[in-house]
Amino acid sequence: MKTTRQNGSLYTSIQKNIAIIEFGHPASNSFPSELLERLTKELNSIAKNDAISVIVLKSEGEKAFCAGASFDELVAISSLKEGKQFFAGFANVINAMRTCGKLIVGRVQGKAVGGGVGLVAACDYVLATENASIKLSEFTIGIGPFVIAPAVKRKVGVAGLSELTLDATNWKNSYWAKDKGLYAKVFETIKELDEEVELLASKLASYNPDALSEMKKVLWENTQNWDELLVERAAISGELVLSEITKKALTKFSKK
Repeated sequence: MKTTRQNGSLYTSIQKNIAIIEFGHPASNSFPSELLERLTKELNSIAKNDAISVIVLKSEGEKAFCAGASFDELVAISSLKEGKQFFAGFANVINAMRTCGKLIVGRVQGKAVGGGVGLVAACDYVLATENASIKLSEFTIGIGPFVIAPAVKRKVGVAGLSELTLDATNWKNSYWAKDKGLYAKVFETIKELDEEVELLASKLASYNPDALSEMKKVLWENTQNWDELLVERAAISGELVLSEITKKALTKFSKK
């Protein structure tokens, strides 16, 4: 059953040394600021738990994986401080995923937009279904995917990031994402996806946790500056969202 809570839901279940984090929101599993903060805290907490060596990140339902940040909160931004704080939400989550010493397996059952793509890109290994198309539509409302760009570029390269960002109105299908390196495998059904996620997580959990932790460091080499970089990027988006062009674009979208 999908959550009806306006601030969304976040649940963690632990099976042996695997933590399964499941988030949800009635608006296509989007993220209000409160839910982003809760996810950041949960990741930081699990990072300190020596009994856990693998994390599975998933969302509720069988449709959208994540529609990005809350549109209602985006429309309500009225100051630079509010804007920076809003966009810092995904910056904090990505940095928590990056610095967490546990390998994170992403389970992507459906479409991901904007910040949702950033969330996928910050996972260490991602399994998806054929329905898991992706889109970075930020240009259509006068801003850009500045906060998530480093994470996306790390997976799909500069060319892939450019294609996603500049072609802001079109979806890229799951096989495009796989070819670019965002997804490791793509499955026809959610049943097949879940079977593979369970199998992979179990295999990883059986390995030496110290080896997994050291490998995580290797995978994220040369990203130590992201604590500052992503916050700087949040400030860029926070300023752009106050522009007249963006305000007009948001008004048009909110009327649809």
